[in-house]
Amino acid sequence: MVQTSTRYVTQAAFEQLCHEHPERMMERTAQGELVDVSPVGGEGGSREADLIGDVIIWNRQAQLGKVFSSQSAFKLPFGSTRAPDVAWVSQDRWDALTMEQRIGFPPICPDFVIELRSYSL
Repeated sequence: MVQTSTRYVTQAAFEQLCHEHPERMMERTAQGELVDVSPVGGEGGSREADLIGDVIIWNRQAQLGKVFSSQSAFKLPFGSTRAPDVAWVSQDRWDALTMEQRIGFPPICPDFVIELRSYSL
């Protein structure tokens, strides 16, 4: 479930908030609006883990890129910062990023994402 606040922040302020409050799960829209992301329940978390596992197994066999969990947020080209449930980035695109970009919120749109529809709580 996603709760949207009415607070607007710059990308730099968003990154500072995330650094200061690592326990909060937040995303940022292209318009600078903060989005508080609620944790999922047991069934949703289990489905998400299964999908991450499937993508990891495929990627280990194919050795084509990097797999990311829902805790990984990406700075997207149109200005938002989002954390999909599962993401995959090709190795060549990942390698093109600097170490600083890889450590922070990578400024890259994943090649593949999975977003699970959550149960209404």
